[in-house]
Amino acid sequence: MPTPLSTIRPPSRRSLLFDMKIISGTAHRALALRIAENLGQPLADVHVSAFPDGETEVKINENVRGADVFIVQPSCPPTNHNIMELLIMVDAARRASAERITAVMPFFGYARQDRKDQPRVPITAKLVANLLTSAGVHRVLTMDLHAPQIQGFFDIPVDHLYAKSVLIGYLRERHPDTSNLTVVSPDVGGVKMARAYADALGAELAIVAKHRVSATRVEAMNVIGDVEGRDVLLVDDMTETAGTLTAAAEILHKSGAKKIFAGVSHAILAELGHQRIRDSKIEEIITTDSVPQAAGPKVQVVGIAPLLAEAIRRIHGGQSITSLFSV
Repeated sequence: MPTPLSTIRPPSRRSLLFDMKIISGTAHRALALRIAENLGQPLADVHVSAFPDGETEVKINENVRGADVFIVQPSCPPTNHNIMELLIMVDAARRASAERITAVMPFFGYARQDRKDQPRVPITAKLVANLLTSAGVHRVLTMDLHAPQIQGFFDIPVDHLYAKSVLIGYLRERHPDTSNLTVVSPDVGGVKMARAYADALGAELAIVAKHRVSATRVEAMNVIGDVEGRDVLLVDDMTETAGTLTAAAEILHKSGAKKIFAGVSHAILAELGHQRIRDSKIEEIITTDSVPQAAGPKVQVVGIAPLLAEAIRRIHGGQSITSLFSV
């Protein structure tokens, strides 16, 4: 006798969800391991290597059919290699019949090339967005894009997190007294970000007007705001050569600032950047582990694995991640 329809219980929300798989590329496996640990599950068994001619080889060694796949791969240096590796991993997961593929890119490279500011130049941020979508990415999870409007370059959902919550948490613990603190934007373009930090910390706001001479050299011009006798927190979304930060620190020091700190979302530091930081007036740079290059003298790294893991958990469960934006 067939079961009456009235006695059939609908499946629970959890039973409707597909399995979660966390895949790591070679860009930042340590971060992927910490994310997986926070989620309480192992990384998926994926073989990523190179053929003798340098071409990337990827093989997924476990079943991902119908799975919710999250591929952790910031596009940090070597940028082109890591982006290509991500695209190949996405293609492998798509051809293995993954139900949904999310590219977890804590640092999104090429974000500075978001418009045509000169004749005959590309808009590479849009190109990378197109490549990810064409490869089969269904969703992107990223943090502190250099240009927030890049979210509009995608025709797929983009979850844009902010490092502010984890950096401010560290600052409040390490420097609880913010009564004598001024948050400084090292350029006019970063005023909105600096204002958010100043409001969260209850601090004053100042700006350093700068003039960029080349990709590696910046001339800071003058300070807008009062920093004399005050501790200063320089805030920026990223630094590579540390030219902007160190030039700003120099003029702030000349303007009478006491202790100078910096809070940076992404520190993609090479030797030039480390040297400039060592020789600068900056006492400490607080940054995240969004890229493996974020390490060195005067650099304090704060982990973002719990934040990314919680975002992944909520995306997988179809829940809102809005609360993760608050401090």
